[in-house]
Amino acid sequence: MKKTVTALTLAIGMLLPFTSYAKNNVVVVATGGTIAGAGASSTNSATYTAAKVPVDDLLNAVPQIQNLANVTGVQALQVASESITDKELLTIARKVNELVKKPDVNGVVITHGTDTLEETAYFLSLTVHTDKPIVVVGSMRPPSALSADGPLNLYSAVALAAADSAKGKGVFVLMNDDIFAARDVSKTINIHTDAFVSQWGALGTLVEGKPYWFRNVAKRFNNSSEFNIENIQGDALPIVQIVYGSGNMLPDAYVAYAKAGAKAIIHAGTGNGSVANYIVPTLNQLQQQGVQIIRSSRVPQGFVLRNAEQPDDKYGWVVAHDLNPQKAKLLAALALTKTKDAKEIQRMFWEY
Repeated sequence: MKKTVTALTLAIGMLLPFTSYAKNNVVVVATGGTIAGAGASSTNSATYTAAKVPVDDLLNAVPQIQNLANVTGVQALQVASESITDKELLTIARKVNELVKKPDVNGVVITHGTDTLEETAYFLSLTVHTDKPIVVVGSMRPPSALSADGPLNLYSAVALAAADSAKGKGVFVLMNDDIFAARDVSKTINIHTDAFVSQWGALGTLVEGKPYWFRNVAKRFNNSSEFNIENIQGDALPIVQIVYGSGNMLPDAYVAYAKAGAKAIIHAGTGNGSVANYIVPTLNQLQQQGVQIIRSSRVPQGFVLRNAEQPDDKYGWVVAHDLNPQKAKLLAALALTKTKDAKEIQRMFWEY
């Protein structure tokens, strides 16, 4: 009889493998944003104060995440993301880098305001060397709103960070159950929950706590990056600024940014990163003074072709390829920590 009971117990154990499943350890790094915001009433989904709810309250509001992983929280910042400067960006990157180096941490989730979420995610993909999943998540509605999207987004982000299949795939943005690559995701609407898209499509989707994958990232990221947060000193990056292209422009903004210390200027041009003929002399003069000129586009899809619209080789300008102006700004700043050579910077824009 004793042998029969033992055999039955073993058989049940084989049928229920999850009874002995060792959960991964995920750390949630809270930085503020809408996901930690509060409105005056449950009907305030667009009018609210960001960065009010502390990390422990965020986690306690979604107790189901503890079924996915052993989840702990760290309050790195408490700020609305439009107010993030280089100092805060570097703080986040250093905290994430510190965490992924710990052998008992399997994945990291960063809760973040959506306004600059895509920039922070891209910066992490360029500067943190790891193959552990890093997931940046936010919400379009505060926790106090009817149908708040933050709790499910957080649940899904933890599920993704805890998934073994997410290892080595880079930094993700998880919003509305879509899994996006940090490099090419953008916020495209400010009032709906399906706010984030990529012109190249999502990497995958997450359903009931399980990721399903459809593509990988073709560019360099994380372990393959030549940039490393550990090599960046201080609380500031080289100054890079963006000038938005339009009709009837004045050259004053470019000149003012250069005088203020900008080492590169991102021209967010019309169409194919076009530059008005009356602006070209100013940009050439600045380039000759050592300011890098980088042509991006205000158009949300497509990419800027080199030597189309303008003779970039002749002028010594750089094109941002398919990076939007705000991500081009980050890559340019990191590039300037290594070189002032326009050809070398152009190589980086092709590769990242």
